[in-house]
Amino acid sequence: MRKVAQIFRNAREEGRNYLLEPEAKTICREYGIPVTKFKVAKNVDEAAKFAEEIGYPVVLKIVSPDVIHKFDVGGVILDLNSAQEVKDAYKKILENVKKHKTDTKIIGILVQEMAPQSTEVIVGATKDPQFGPALMFGLGGIFVEVLKDVTFRIAPITRQDAQEMVTEVKAYPILKGYRGQPSVDIDAIVDILLKTSRLVMDHLEIKELDLNPIMVYKKGAKTVDARIILE
Repeated sequence: MRKVAQIFRNAREEGRNYLLEPEAKTICREYGIPVTKFKVAKNVDEAAKFAEEIGYPVVLKIVSPDVIHKFDVGGVILDLNSAQEVKDAYKKILENVKKHKTDTKIIGILVQEMAPQSTEVIVGATKDPQFGPALMFGLGGIFVEVLKDVTFRIAPITRQDAQEMVTEVKAYPILKGYRGQPSVDIDAIVDILLKTSRLVMDHLEIKELDLNPIMVYKKGAKTVDARIILE
């Protein structure tokens, strides 16, 4: 896990207490947590090249230590389906970000596969001062934001703990398939919970972690966004 340690070291050396999205996703990938395909482009031609390699449709996102909330500054453009659309979106994102703050430090633009829409779930972790890392699971969208339909466990968790977390949320019937909606891959969710537990136990400097949304399919899952904040 040398690559993971180096990412944490780089953030500390740069005075950051949070990871950039490609850093967070690289760490997830190192732990076997499934993420969308992604590459960081430094210019429009690279962005178009990476989009072709990843496969359309793609999403473009700003990568900057000065931009935390990418949507708020026009730093995200979705559903791009050609090289020209990618090039136009690349320029538009830079324009939006510079308009918001002229001296924004820009690392590049994240070119990411656009995961097919499906049932959204969230996996998170917070470090409790008394008990240490605690894992959280819930369905995404309104179930988290409005209904607060989530469940918690102190890490490290067992497979049984992870299975219980999934079944405890009120919206569990949706995961099992409800009124004609297809069931999703429960084992994929359990696997992500176990790997996230290992990640936060291996790196106690992690204060908060959010994998949201995770698109869960009939077979498999993909983490669309990843956020890691350090102590």
